[in-house]
Amino acid sequence: MNSSREPDRLPVDIGADRPHSARIWNYWLGGKDNYPADRDAGDMVEQLIPGIVDSARADRAFLGRCVRHMVAEAGIRQFLDIGTGLPTFDNTHEVAQRIAPESRIVYVDNDPLVLAHARALLVGTPEGATNYIDADLREPGGILEIAAETLDFTEPVALMLLGILHHIVDDDEAEQIMRELVDAVPSGSYLAIAHATSEVHGDAMDEAMRRFMERGGTPIVSRGRTHIARFFEGLDLLEPGVVSCSRWRHEGGPWGEPAEVSQFCGVARKP
Repeated sequence: MNSSREPDRLPVDIGADRPHSARIWNYWLGGKDNYPADRDAGDMVEQLIPGIVDSARADRAFLGRCVRHMVAEAGIRQFLDIGTGLPTFDNTHEVAQRIAPESRIVYVDNDPLVLAHARALLVGTPEGATNYIDADLREPGGILEIAAETLDFTEPVALMLLGILHHIVDDDEAEQIMRELVDAVPSGSYLAIAHATSEVHGDAMDEAMRRFMERGGTPIVSRGRTHIARFFEGLDLLEPGVVSCSRWRHEGGPWGEPAEVSQFCGVARKP
């Protein structure tokens, strides 16, 4: 089953004159779904943080590794991917359905350009299901209600929040959203988070975020390892804990551990 929940009409303003994090991410990953404002902002951030493109790539590689672990080793067959971003390569449904074609995935985003590309993103296997919801993370109840049309919340679900929670700049609001989402899934479910941090590049990261917002970009906040770990309270955090996306169960190599990037992550199981 491949379907999407769309509003009555498509939004007209896609914000091409101001940078958007999803489109900047697309630019860094070599995609074509971006505009001059996005490329200018992306180049500005890269000047301040030369390793930011590596961070984007590490985030995408982390997605693949954690989804493969959840499907192949933990037996997860349902995913709620919030903050989907623009389709690139190895999207959640592609990784999951490659291993288990019956996997069911619901994508959630509120960016008009993502909505316009939903059809490309929704090409899944006939045995499984993919669905797209146009919704905002700040309204988790609405997300859960519509997602229940595709997912069975009596069975384990993997909550994927990669590169989205740092746009909820109020700490109390972010923690309340996470509690509501985690409370809605049963024992045996998983939570994966990837989140911007300034622990690696320090003031340069904070300055890049400040300039990004000055240009009209989506508000964003960096959080440290200890703060990110709080989002997993009450869950069983998988080894190696909250680490750089490049270092979460990396596949090794002759040069030792990869360099840290400015995106930290973690995966946990609900007991």
